[in-house]
Amino acid sequence: MEKISKVNFDKYYTPGIKILCHAFMWIFFSSLLFLNYWVELKLSFDSSFLLTARGTVNNMVVFYIFFYVIVPKIFKSNVLGVFLVLICLPICIYIWLSVNYLQFIGMNYFGIEINSGPLQNIVSRNAKQTVAEALSFKNVFGNAMLVIYSFSPPFFVKMLFDITRLFNRTIYFQKQTSELELQNLNIEKDFLKAQLNPHFLFNTLNNLYGLVVKKDPSAPEAIINISDLMAYTLYESNTEQVPLEKELDFIRNYFALEKMRYSADKEIELNISAPEDLHQVMIAPLLTFTFIENGFKYGLKSSDRNFLIININFVKNIFYFSIENNKDTNIHKNGPFGGIGVKNVEKRLNLLYPANHSLKIEDRENSFFVSLSINLT
Repeated sequence: MEKISKVNFDKYYTPGIKILCHAFMWIFFSSLLFLNYWVELKLSFDSSFLLTARGTVNNMVVFYIFFYVIVPKIFKSNVLGVFLVLICLPICIYIWLSVNYLQFIGMNYFGIEINSGPLQNIVSRNAKQTVAEALSFKNVFGNAMLVIYSFSPPFFVKMLFDITRLFNRTIYFQKQTSELELQNLNIEKDFLKAQLNPHFLFNTLNNLYGLVVKKDPSAPEAIINISDLMAYTLYESNTEQVPLEKELDFIRNYFALEKMRYSADKEIELNISAPEDLHQVMIAPLLTFTFIENGFKYGLKSSDRNFLIININFVKNIFYFSIENNKDTNIHKNGPFGGIGVKNVEKRLNLLYPANHSLKIEDRENSFFVSLSINLT
């Protein structure tokens, strides 16, 4: 499917190429028909050529009337279209037999005849028929299968080509739509980052100011974390995929800076279990950022137990992420969890990992719980 979707039919299938393809098709099938007369029926070269020309003309008339007259009317008219679909096969048979009869009349007029072989005197025998006899129900039904076998090969080739072309256009437009949706989602992602970063940076700088005033030894590390965090969100996360190792470093830095704002009595944990060498494993950036940010935003505000626990595992190319935080039931009783940020993540997951992810969001009685697994193979 990928190879078919990359073929640009509109670019390569020009009018000139179209004429050449049609000519090649008719030459090919005419050659097969000629060999049937010449080799199988053992007719003379002239007789074989004559009957081949007759059959090709019959097929061409039916072919072009069907695909360039009947089919367009089927698609343009609802009532007439249904009617034509029902009677198109009898129409094609009648057209084929009519053209065939007229050709025999013409050949008989010019004295052309098949004088030997199993088809001897076929021209005069058919030319002597009246129009009523040539197009009678008995003659139509008697020759129906022969006529269908005659024009079926070019019909099959044409329909196969059109189906491939339609499939190509469908896949192309689906791909274009997906790319456009992904671009829109990336714009939303950048917009969300532009909104979140100043607020987050403001709070972090206030916390950092407190550390500096207190001459806390963790202040230099916090400054490095801020620098790494901003570099990642502004530059490295703008690509479609990033190394999982860098994404995990971003989560660690963000988590550490957010945790600075809370007292030690809060149960705030980040547990990451993954191999050390992950620079070859790629993942779409910031898929978990909204959930972590929401955890700090909505959690840790209850008068009872305050907790925020994040677990991340990477096993057999599957990325596992879960986060659970307490909630204040009075504040979040009727409000939705996450808003546009969560919807953005869901859309990105459906586009980037359509059949390779599982996302569960649970609004429990006393907590929010989110689990996400992505197959990164």
